[in-house]
Amino acid sequence: MVELWFGIVAVMLTAYVVLDGYDLGAGALHLSVARTADERRQVLAAVGPFWDANEVWLLAAGGALFVAFPRVLAAGISGFYLAIFLVVWSLILRAVAIEFRSHVTAELWRRFWDSAFTVASTLLAVLWGAAVGNVIRGLPLRADGWFELTLFTSFRPRPPVGILDWYTVLTGVFALVALMGHGAVFLAWRTDGPVGTRARAAARPLFLVLAVLWPLVTWATGVVNPDLLHSLPARPFAWLGLLLAAAGLLAVFLALTRGRPLAALLGSSAWIAGMLVATAACLFPVMLRAVPDPGLSIIAYDAGNTAAGLRTALGWWGIGFPIAVAYFVILFRIHRGKAVAARDGEGY
Repeated sequence: MVELWFGIVAVMLTAYVVLDGYDLGAGALHLSVARTADERRQVLAAVGPFWDANEVWLLAAGGALFVAFPRVLAAGISGFYLAIFLVVWSLILRAVAIEFRSHVTAELWRRFWDSAFTVASTLLAVLWGAAVGNVIRGLPLRADGWFELTLFTSFRPRPPVGILDWYTVLTGVFALVALMGHGAVFLAWRTDGPVGTRARAAARPLFLVLAVLWPLVTWATGVVNPDLLHSLPARPFAWLGLLLAAAGLLAVFLALTRGRPLAALLGSSAWIAGMLVATAACLFPVMLRAVPDPGLSIIAYDAGNTAAGLRTALGWWGIGFPIAVAYFVILFRIHRGKAVAARDGEGY
C-alpha cells in the first residue's frame, strides 16, 4: 500500500507539472512572443481556460501527501517555509496579473501586469526546479525529523546547505528551459498568426538547449547524490521513465520539423513525465534525503499513514481522480481550436 501511494503522489505531481507547466512556460514567453496588445490578449486567451484548473493538481498532490505521508508534508512545509511563501506570492501575483490586466485601459497599467505575469511565471518555474534539486541533493534533517533552510549559504551543495546553491540553481534553470519549451509548443498549438509563428520559432532552440542541459544536470546529480544514479540499474520504472523522456524529446524535434504542434506538445509532455517518473523511481523509498547523515532520511515506509487510513484514502481517491480526469477531458473538448483574443474590455 505504501508503494501504491508513493506512485499516486508521483502521478499527481507529474500531472501538475505537465498541465500547469505549459501555463508557466507561456507566461515566461509572454513578452517575447506577443508584442502588441491584441497578441498579449491572445496568449492570455490561450491559457485562460486552463491555468486555474491546472493548479488544482497541486492542491490534490498536497492532499495526497497529507493522507498518505503526513510526516513528509509536515516536515516539508516547516523546513521550506521561506520557499513556500515565495511560491505562494508568485502564484498570487500571476493570478492577479491575469485577472486585473484588462480591467483598466491605460497602457502603463497593462504593461505592468504583462510584466508581472512574465516575472511570476518565470520565478515559479525556477522555484519548482530548485525544489526538486533540494529534494535530490538532500536536506539538513535532524534526529527529530525537522529541518530549517536559509535562502543560501556558500552556494556549495554540501552542509551547511541552503535553498540555493550551484546545483539547485542549475536545476531551476533546467526547469525554466523545459517549461518554456513546453509553453512554446502549447502556444504553437493553441494560437495562429504572429504569436503562433514566434512560438514555433522559439521552441526549437529551447529544446536544443534542453538537450544540452540534460546530460549536464545528470552529471551534476551524480555529483551531489551518487546513490540516486547507482540505484538506476535495478529500477525498471526508472528505465521506463528514461525511455519515455528520450522518445518524447525525439518526438518534439520530429513534430516541429513536420509542423505538427500538437504532436510536439504531447512529446514535451512525455519528456516531462518521463523525467519525473525516473527521478521518483530512483529516489524511492527515500522521500526526504538527509545530509550529511543519510540515516536521518525520512523513508516512505516510516512516514506512511496506517494501513487502514491508506485503504480509506484510496477509496476516496478512486472516486475523485476519475472525476478530475473527466473534467479536464471536457475542458479541453469545450476549448478546442485556436485561441482568439477577446475584444478590448471583455474577458482577458
